[in-house]
Amino acid sequence: MIRSNASEMAAKLVAGETTSVALTAAHLDRIRAVDVDVHAFLHVDSEGALAQAAAVDAKRAKGEKLSPLAGVPLALKDVLTQKGIPTTCGSKILAGWRPPYDSSVVANLKRNDIVILGKTNMDEFAMGSSTENSAFGPTHNPWDLTRIPGGSGGGSSAALAAFQAPLAIGTDTGGSIRQPAAVTGTVGVKPTYGGVSRFGLVAFSSSLDQAGPCARTVLDAALLHEAIAGYDPKDSTSINAPVPAVVAAAKSGNVKGMKIGVVKELNGDGYQSGVRTRFEESLELLAGAGAEIVQVSAPNFEYALAAYYLIAPSECSSNLARFDAMRYGLRVGDIDGASAESVMNLTREAGFGREVKRRIILGTYALSSGYYDAYYGSAQKVRTLITQDFNKAFARCDVMVSPTCPTTAFKIGEKSNDPIAMYLNDIATIPVNMAGIGGMSLPAGLAPEDGLPVGFQIMAPAMQDQRMYLVGAALEAALLSKWGAPLLSQAPALAGS
Repeated sequence: MIRSNASEMAAKLVAGETTSVALTAAHLDRIRAVDVDVHAFLHVDSEGALAQAAAVDAKRAKGEKLSPLAGVPLALKDVLTQKGIPTTCGSKILAGWRPPYDSSVVANLKRNDIVILGKTNMDEFAMGSSTENSAFGPTHNPWDLTRIPGGSGGGSSAALAAFQAPLAIGTDTGGSIRQPAAVTGTVGVKPTYGGVSRFGLVAFSSSLDQAGPCARTVLDAALLHEAIAGYDPKDSTSINAPVPAVVAAAKSGNVKGMKIGVVKELNGDGYQSGVRTRFEESLELLAGAGAEIVQVSAPNFEYALAAYYLIAPSECSSNLARFDAMRYGLRVGDIDGASAESVMNLTREAGFGREVKRRIILGTYALSSGYYDAYYGSAQKVRTLITQDFNKAFARCDVMVSPTCPTTAFKIGEKSNDPIAMYLNDIATIPVNMAGIGGMSLPAGLAPEDGLPVGFQIMAPAMQDQRMYLVGAALEAALLSKWGAPLLSQAPALAGS
């Protein structure tokens, strides 16, 4: 039962073949069985999840009209607030904090009667590409427990790949939904910026952060996308417009006549041979489904990584200033006679990890007097050029595509002492965040040299997210026909558990 997709589980619930309590209990059993090895979860809310599930079953028994995913379990990235549930953002500095309110994403999940199993592990404050920066230890990739599950949302992607949950929520600032999806053989979507409310999403980089759906199929991601999206007056950046027709697109998958643009700058040197092989094969399948493949160029993408690592740390420097040990979370050095400044300094030293400190220092420097225009200001100009590149390319095609990541999952510890090597994992995903458009990653197969998943990235214009789902569904169907079974059925790790 736990190896079914979310839409299949939902159908069984509607048909009366199972109950939400039974589904939830089965996933809680799975978490207990395998999470000691995977470490996808930081907090499991067994009692709360079963209570939610029982409430959904009661509504169904009364004949109440329910949402398409009502009663289906979900794993929640620990950067979104849930009332009364520990929220750490993977950091010691939030130790003991239980939010007094729900984020808008959580409120939407509850409104749709989606059962929240618990909170998933992540790089501290979403800063990382491997989930090794969590203060609570790394998450392991279910395909190979010695390898990373991506980051920052590696806990959410690993929970899906290990069949601990059929759905998950992630957040994406520079690729933190799509990169984990790529290396775990799952589906991850970053909606258009403003398409999903950021209220209650603990901020890393406010102009880049975006919550989105994680799933095992394109349709499941679309159903979850529709459940969490929509205008929210609590978020000043929320878009007051109808949610794109993502579910209809995922059910259609018709790409006949669509123009798919291959980004020259995101398919060159530095990409693993097997990644390029699977990408080219996917393009052939899309052409076979009736799409026209065209080449497009985005020359300013080469500056995206450098600009991102000025903009994101600058905003992080501002946002993380709120963690001052005065109001909530960790407090160190609070003894008689200690000054507030002393307590603040000691708490931040003990509570923030190395990568968070690195980015705070970098961002503070970039914003400092005399350097603002040279660094942060210049990076914002590059951001405008990247957006213009997208606009020019979209004039020639309906969507743009690339490999999601340059390589498959690397070994835990392999890049942890080399920040630049770590940052390069997001070279293909960052431009999407810089422009505020939508991006999706879905499995494209296994790299021949190591047998690990490869991701295929689809990029769509702002508020045209349904285009990603059209192309994603078409490619997924073609690949499923080719493989004969879902990619995750081939995962060797945990296979017998």
